[in-house]
Amino acid sequence: MSKIFGWGARLGAMFNENRGGPWGPSGGGGSGSGGSGGEGGGGPRSPWGEPPRKRRPGPGNVASLDDFLKKSRQRFGGRLPQNDGRPYWAYGLAVFALLWIVFTSFHRIEPQERGVVTLFGAYSRTLGPGIGWTLPAPIETVQEIDIEEIRTIDIGSPDPARENLILTGDQNIIDLAYSVRWNIKDPQLFLFMIEDPEGTIREVAESAMREIVASVSLDDAIGAGRSDIEQRVSLRMQQLLDGYGAGVRVQGVAIKQSDPPAAVNEAFKEVTAAQQQAQSYINDARAYALQLTAKAQGEAAAFDKVYAQYKLSPEVTRRRMYYETMERVLSKVDKTIVEAPGVTPYLALPEIQRRAPAQPQAQEGAAR
Repeated sequence: MSKIFGWGARLGAMFNENRGGPWGPSGGGGSGSGGSGGEGGGGPRSPWGEPPRKRRPGPGNVASLDDFLKKSRQRFGGRLPQNDGRPYWAYGLAVFALLWIVFTSFHRIEPQERGVVTLFGAYSRTLGPGIGWTLPAPIETVQEIDIEEIRTIDIGSPDPARENLILTGDQNIIDLAYSVRWNIKDPQLFLFMIEDPEGTIREVAESAMREIVASVSLDDAIGAGRSDIEQRVSLRMQQLLDGYGAGVRVQGVAIKQSDPPAAVNEAFKEVTAAQQQAQSYINDARAYALQLTAKAQGEAAAFDKVYAQYKLSPEVTRRRMYYETMERVLSKVDKTIVEAPGVTPYLALPEIQRRAPAQPQAQEGAAR
């Protein structure tokens, strides 16, 4: 291109010098006869006359792009690269285009991610984990979506000034604070079906919670029925979101607070404490009843065994029962034993052994 500019500059200089044709500018209207130009200069110039004068290139008149680059190098101390006839901007543009294609056409998708590809803004396909290839931007663009990240939305607040009041099935009011855990199931639906996914999930959660709480009593809402409410709300939310095509999976709902309104909270706490105490008494009574029942059943089983032995030998069994009964009765009372003369109430073996040698000696003295 510099050669073309150089030849153009040279041709322009030649045309500027040879105005009026190859014979130079015309004369002043003299009518001299032919011959070479005379001294008066009345006739036209001969084409074999004096050649056109060359202009000396100055700072404002550059003959070609080569001269311009030489002068530029001289001005900047010769630090500019030499021009070999090829434009530098073309090399820079080629390198930039190559880098642009490489960095916008190859994409690395992590195992927990999916790449949603759009062609001029319209959905094209979804890239799986690994290295994916697309057309360079802005023809095709890729948006990476993490489908395993668990996101949480908190609804309600433990702050009494920000109550989230919900009506129960028995016409009572409770203050609920809960959270919703969810993740992305289908990246395509998540990006293109709903404008504000998080806001939609929040509204669906509030709607499902009010629907389920309106079908239960106050005792269930603030007591043992909370786990059942959480499961029912989670299922209802999933049904609604699938109907919207949200591409979202509900992981669970957790109730953080389930209290009456702040104005009557203290009274409800007293009622709850009384109910818990009453339930404790009922549980103790049931445990005692079970204990007595088990004892009675054991005694009945033992009596059945005794009766079976009684039928086999009535007299022996009757005497044994008499002895056992008297043993139980006399062991618990103070008693006095009156002995008849010559009756030893117990067998005193050491004393009998001492008396045995003394009796033969007494009998021998009497015989003498």
